[in-house]
Amino acid sequence: MSLKKTNIRFIGMLVFCGLFHTQSWAQDKLSTTPSLDELIDYALKHRLTVRSALIGEDIGEEEITASLSGYYPQIHAFGDLDHFLNIPATVINDELIQMGQRNTSNIGVQAKQAILTPDLMRASRASKHVREGYKQQVEYEKIEAVVDVSKAYFDILTTEEEIKIIQENLQRIQRQFDETYARYKVGIVDHTDHDRAQIALNNVKAELKRSEEIKRYKYDYLKQLLDLPSSQPLDFSSHEVNLDASILLDTTDGWAEAERIEYRQLKNQKELQTINTQFKKWQFLPEIGAHANYQLMFFSERFQNLFNEGIPNSSIGITLGIPVFTGFRRKAEIRRSEMIEQQIDWHLVDLKNRITVEYSAAMASYIANMADWKSHRENVTLSERVYKTIRLQYHQGLKTYLDLMVAETDLRTSQINYLHALYAVLASKVDIQKAKGTIRVN
Repeated sequence: MSLKKTNIRFIGMLVFCGLFHTQSWAQDKLSTTPSLDELIDYALKHRLTVRSALIGEDIGEEEITASLSGYYPQIHAFGDLDHFLNIPATVINDELIQMGQRNTSNIGVQAKQAILTPDLMRASRASKHVREGYKQQVEYEKIEAVVDVSKAYFDILTTEEEIKIIQENLQRIQRQFDETYARYKVGIVDHTDHDRAQIALNNVKAELKRSEEIKRYKYDYLKQLLDLPSSQPLDFSSHEVNLDASILLDTTDGWAEAERIEYRQLKNQKELQTINTQFKKWQFLPEIGAHANYQLMFFSERFQNLFNEGIPNSSIGITLGIPVFTGFRRKAEIRRSEMIEQQIDWHLVDLKNRITVEYSAAMASYIANMADWKSHRENVTLSERVYKTIRLQYHQGLKTYLDLMVAETDLRTSQINYLHALYAVLASKVDIQKAKGTIRVN
């Protein structure tokens, strides 16, 4: 194949790989107006705490591999090179005799194979629980991601609706401002109504500005949860989501602490600690291993001739080690491990109590927020009717402008209170799902 054809093929492969990488990145990129499901899916892949937990899972696999490596033969190579400035000597029949050569070297290899080792037995039995512990940590972080992202999303949606309400209110007050000014100019009323309209207009503009700044922070907070750059555009203002339809929850459904990831994590720790206790009891077992050695020894008075001839030396054997007395260390370690098991048992009892209180608090909050939501929903209907009636009466000269302002303020307050109550219900519903352990992640 010619050099030219090779270059063309190489460039083509680069272009293909580049297009494939670009397409994969584009498919993984979050849109400007994502749904809640899209946000959660993105968070489960990109949130820093989730990614850190996934790396921890890989670290756990490497730890298991390292702890079980002792089952494989352990091969070590060794060597040394010595030049004696003074040749070692010994006394034989009262005569001092130098023994050995001035230059020596030793090169060899040693292989060991564990046959019975309590440490390896423990590592083998514990590997399942170690692996499960890291997986459970990933699940915990994903559940936290679902909870945080869901609440942040609902918070932004209700804030967007709040801004729309304030904008509508601003338009109404602007019209009233123009009307009072026109009446003042023709002498129908004095400057009082116009001044009050100006005050109301200034207050609503300030409220709108504050809500927009808070909305910007809430978007930034959501981006932080998703590990998105602050420059990434997100906009939920056009989302048509019926949040009212998402608030219902079966409050009669029971729950079990075993569904909570935190409880399963503690149970896994208890099982792992039980294995540790058993391992401490196994420490009376002997350690048995096999070994094989092979080495070449070199001797010479002259260094340049040192490696001309090597003398082989090889051996195989069995190693046996039996712990006879360890200064009561084994007894103390067994007792310590058993007490840690008891600690975990108490942690399980405490966790069950805390889950009970957490569920009770979430349920109480949900029921109370539902009552507030229903009350504020009715208040919105009533305040709208009152505002329309008073506005009509104001134009007929039956009500003062102050009455109209009060009705306007009541309407805006009831609408905003309704949105706050709606978010509180949605957030408490998520808290209940978390407390019951019904949030499922892939």
